[in-house]
Amino acid sequence: MSNINFQQIGQEVLHIESEGLKNLKQYINDDFNRACQQMFVCQGKIIVMGMGKSGHIGRKIAATFSGTGTSSFFVHPGEASHGDLGMITNKDTVLAISNSGEAPEILALLPLLKRIEVPLICMTNNPKSNMGKNADIHLCIKVPKEACPLGLAPTTSTTATLVMGDALAIALLTARGFTYTDFALAHPGGVLGRKLLLVVRDLMTIGDDIPNIAQTATLPEALLEMTRKKMGMTVICDHQRNIVGIFTDGDLRRIFDMGIDFNNVKISDVMTSGGIQVTANILAVEAMNLMKSKHVTSLIVSENNKLVGVLHMHNILDIGVV
Repeated sequence: MSNINFQQIGQEVLHIESEGLKNLKQYINDDFNRACQQMFVCQGKIIVMGMGKSGHIGRKIAATFSGTGTSSFFVHPGEASHGDLGMITNKDTVLAISNSGEAPEILALLPLLKRIEVPLICMTNNPKSNMGKNADIHLCIKVPKEACPLGLAPTTSTTATLVMGDALAIALLTARGFTYTDFALAHPGGVLGRKLLLVVRDLMTIGDDIPNIAQTATLPEALLEMTRKKMGMTVICDHQRNIVGIFTDGDLRRIFDMGIDFNNVKISDVMTSGGIQVTANILAVEAMNLMKSKHVTSLIVSENNKLVGVLHMHNILDIGVV
């Protein structure tokens, strides 16, 4: 074992597989274009099939399709012969994957797929294989050699299959005009989904929990409100709830050296006029970026200069947007 150079072996695998991907470029051709067009006009779903390692790759391809705007799911060929074929209709398109093109479980389904007139795209290394000859569209994934020194374990071939699936998915994504928002709607549980879907309205403090005082209030009254609401700030409003200004713990530190009579000074004399305001419908991540750029921890949420809420940095951090 001491004579084995694991790093060298790893480098050789990367070289072999990268050469395989270079070889794959020639198969992004008219057949690829036809496959994309068929999937684009498909009124149903893209049904992906594959056995063994091709099945594992097929599941990932189906997931990538679905996550990028092309509705898809994986059907196990063996289960299809025992009832799951009923999931497929003639509005769907089948993408069947087999490196050899001779997977018996898929070959057994071909007459049935033909009978219900389902468009069939086959992805194999041999267009003259049984799957290749029966396909409406054939996508070649032939590679020069496997990275496995025995030439047996699917390695380069599965990588090529995965990349061909990615190429199809991204081509369709582009054709559909798939946007960041579309992606977020398909991934609401992820960080990107939260970044692209959550707006200030979803996170802001509202109602009686908003720290706010009248512009006639004194500094001690302002400090009491800040202590009660625990946000390190308070908004100052007139009697119609129009925003006049803001007072923060930072403002408090700045006036310590001003020789002010804390007990009698009006909050309007020491507040910051206006304050940094945002609307309730902007993205939470945009609000967070604004806080960072302005070096503040809170934003006033307003509508026509009337107070509707306050957004604190912790409101955003707590739900993991950043």
